[in-house]
Amino acid sequence: MFPHVKDTEEMLRAILGSIDEAIHAVNEKGITIFYNEVAAKHDGLEINEVLGKHILETFPSLTEETSTLLKVIRTKEPIYHIQQTYKNKRGTFIDTINTTLPIKVGDRLIGAVEIAKDYSQIKTLSNKLLDLQSKIKAIPKKPNEVTGTTYSFQDIITRSEEFMKIKHFAERISRFSSSVLVYGETGTGKELLVQSIHNSSSRNLSPFIVQNCAALPESLLESLLFGTVKGSYTGAVDRAGLFELAHGGTLFLDEINSMPLQLQSKLLRVLEDGVVRRIGATKAYQVDVRVIVAMNESPLHCVERKQLREDLYYRLNVYPLEIPPLRERKEDIPLLMDFFISKYSESFKRNIPFVDDNVKDCLLDYSWPGNVRELKHCIEHAMSLVDGEKITISHLPPHLTNTKKTLSASNEKSSSLLPLRSAVEETEKKLIRLSLEQTGGNILQAAKLLKIPRQTLQYKIDKYQMSSCR
Repeated sequence: MFPHVKDTEEMLRAILGSIDEAIHAVNEKGITIFYNEVAAKHDGLEINEVLGKHILETFPSLTEETSTLLKVIRTKEPIYHIQQTYKNKRGTFIDTINTTLPIKVGDRLIGAVEIAKDYSQIKTLSNKLLDLQSKIKAIPKKPNEVTGTTYSFQDIITRSEEFMKIKHFAERISRFSSSVLVYGETGTGKELLVQSIHNSSSRNLSPFIVQNCAALPESLLESLLFGTVKGSYTGAVDRAGLFELAHGGTLFLDEINSMPLQLQSKLLRVLEDGVVRRIGATKAYQVDVRVIVAMNESPLHCVERKQLREDLYYRLNVYPLEIPPLRERKEDIPLLMDFFISKYSESFKRNIPFVDDNVKDCLLDYSWPGNVRELKHCIEHAMSLVDGEKITISHLPPHLTNTKKTLSASNEKSSSLLPLRSAVEETEKKLIRLSLEQTGGNILQAAKLLKIPRQTLQYKIDKYQMSSCR
């Protein structure tokens, strides 16, 4: 039996009212037909002060031109992700990201709805971080003091030949100030490597500032990076951005591929000339900052998917560092296991236990999608459960032992296979060699034969240290 229309409307209103984003809907005449508690809290109003009234009557500061709801009704076109900063009726500054959509039944426009996400708290916390960074920078540094970092190259534990090459290369390039691009899966130790580069450089007494580019609105990220001047928008104050605060030191931008493309172009300009202009300012600042960026997937894949600007990629890719995943450097697993056991033995104040051989076999068989971070948490889990002198298989997280049972049969069949990464690389090398032979070493023609961009082919030739005629 279908529910009554009235019950359906009440259910819909209850659902919309429980959403934690502000929702304001008007009909085609601009009269409010829905206004939830979150929207009322944003505006410092009561729902009954808004419901059933024209939007310009309720919000006299708005006009036909400035109201996004009325603009959408007029143009019948959606407006996405617009930043809004305003002072509500209670005098509190509110920062929102708004999306306004037309409401249609068939081809007929019947109204518009605005969905606003409040990020005032995130912005407040970000501004507090900037203020704190400013205060830290103002404090005179003592000799040999390292600012904002913990790790050095001695903390990178590895027996992997490939990873040791990367480590030595990173030590060499730490002397210079060119950009560095670090990429590797989540948990491989990207920030550890980045901090080591900073601490081994001549900038080690200057600030090391980290900013994750993911999950922040473009406008907030832009103001964090470049700073603001008072009056540039409602509620804006004079505040230095991260580039100014990192002057003389290192700015580490993590998950750079999450940065909006438009903001990437502004970042590119700063990298080119070292000049930063605060939002709304006429005066510019010359900064001396080494920029290191990181991402958890191949930068070329990000370029192909339009997540990373191609020109920014080539500007950042002065020193590329690819950290191999833990499953491709299994020789590091026993070494890291011993290190983490020692670490947690000290913090848990207990004797270092022995490790059953079955445990080692299980750790070596597992694929470690979370890499070193996952291994660390696995040892922490085991150390919190062991009450004797030996870590056994029963102390490991259940998903590890279940995976071992599932894979034990298939491992026997696949033992003769190459690792997928190695197989792919060998196939790429063969195809590149064949294409270069057929085109007499002409990279452009070889790229056309392989149906990939010329830059991609050149990158792979350099990566595999292959030669070409021209």
